[in-house]
Amino acid sequence: MKLYSALDSREKISFNQIHEPSKQRIRYEKVAPGVGPVDKDEIVKGYEYTKGRYVLFNDEEFEALKVESKKTLDMIQFAPAETIDPLYFDKPYYALPDGKLADEPYRVVRDALRRSKTVGLGQITMRGRSYIAAVKPHEDGILVETVHYAEEIRAAKGFFDEIPQGAIDPDLVDLAEELINRKKAKFDPAKFEDEYALALERLVKKKIERHGELVLEDQEEPSRDYGDNVVSLVDALKKSLSAKSASANGKRRAANDDEAEEEAPAPRKRAAAEKARAAPRAKAPAKAAPKRAKK
Repeated sequence: MKLYSALDSREKISFNQIHEPSKQRIRYEKVAPGVGPVDKDEIVKGYEYTKGRYVLFNDEEFEALKVESKKTLDMIQFAPAETIDPLYFDKPYYALPDGKLADEPYRVVRDALRRSKTVGLGQITMRGRSYIAAVKPHEDGILVETVHYAEEIRAAKGFFDEIPQGAIDPDLVDLAEELINRKKAKFDPAKFEDEYALALERLVKKKIERHGELVLEDQEEPSRDYGDNVVSLVDALKKSLSAKSASANGKRRAANDDEAEEEAPAPRKRAAAEKARAAPRAKAPAKAAPKRAKK
C-alpha cells in the first residue's frame, strides 16, 4: 500500500531575523559555557533525569530503536465508525494500491468498509516509528489516518470540572436548537479562509512592490464579511432571556393589580355602593304641552 499525505505541504510565509543597521541575517552558533562554539559532530542528546544530571545518547542508539518500515498495514480490529472519538485522529493520508495485482483487493476492502460502516484499525510503521492507523473509505478510495495512543490524550475532566451544574431552561435549549437547525448545512471548507495568512501575503507583496517601504496610509483589503451566515447563539439566547424576563415581569405586575382590586376593604366597597344609591337621579326634562289646533 502506498501512502500520500492528504495535507497540502506548501510552506507558509516564514521570516528570518535581520540586523537592521547592517542588513545582515542573524546567525546562531551552538556554544558550550566555558568552551565557546562547538562542532556539530560533538553534539549528542541528553535526558535530564534529575536537576542538572543527564544520561547521554548518540545517534547510533536512536537508529537501533527504529522499527523496520513495512509496506503492509497489519489489521487488528474493525470498529463501528461512530465509536471512535474524533479527538484521536491525527494526520490523514491517501492510500493507493501498490501495483495492479492489489487493485481488486483494494476495492473489495473499500466497499466492505463502506457497507459495514466500520473503520479498520491496525499498526503501521513510518520513518522508523510505529503508529496506530485507521482505515476508512473516502470518495473513490481509501483514507488512512494516524491515531493517537491513549497516553497522548489529556483527560477532559480536569478542564470541565468548573463548569456549573444544574437545570437549564428548556425554552432556551429549544431556541438554540432552532437557531442551529436554521443554519444547518453540509460542511464546505471552501467557505472558510485563513484571514491572517491572506493579510500577511498582501503585506509581503506590498513591501516587495515598494522596495521594502510600507505606505501606512494605504488601507488593507477588508476581511471577508460572512453577512447573514454568522449567528451568535449567545447573543440570541441573551436577547430571548431578556424578552422572557420582561414578559414575566409584566404578567406579575398585572396579577398584582388584579389582586389589589379584589382585596379592597369591604367597608369602602359598601360605602361606594350606598353613595351611588343615595345620589338623586337627574330629572328628565318636562314635555312641552301639545299645541291646540286653530279653528
